[in-house]
Amino acid sequence: MSPQFRTARREDVPVIVRLINEDPITAARPSSGEPDYYAAFDAVDADPRNELIVVELDGEVVGTMQITYIPGLSRRGGERAQVEAVRVAPPYRNRGIGREMMRWAIDRARRRGCALVQLTSDKARTDAHRFYASLGFTASHEGFKLIL
Repeated sequence: MSPQFRTARREDVPVIVRLINEDPITAARPSSGEPDYYAAFDAVDADPRNELIVVELDGEVVGTMQITYIPGLSRRGGERAQVEAVRVAPPYRNRGIGREMMRWAIDRARRRGCALVQLTSDKARTDAHRFYASLGFTASHEGFKLIL
């Protein structure tokens, strides 16, 4: 049973939102009103520099991630692949699916000619930090956010 990767479709929105919200750190974040997930999906789907990916096992969506390709002048004009919102459904965690997802994203970025793959991870996610380090990622920068 090998994971299948595909671009998310509009009908995947409820399961993607469930995967994101099943995370305790995400669930604890304050909300600024009723989210319009379909409008957000439509914006991501229409943007050629964004890919919202779902991972299926036997036809069931068990994971998701978003890859954003960022052009820039640094890194000798190389594009960056930003990986965000990586989630695996709780019953499927610790089975290697997340590892396959990240390898898939890295390979996709490499084939696109990206100079690097980057991601952020909440400081409380120490298990995730070990996981990303095991894939060769280094905690090379300190990130800053300003919630609006």
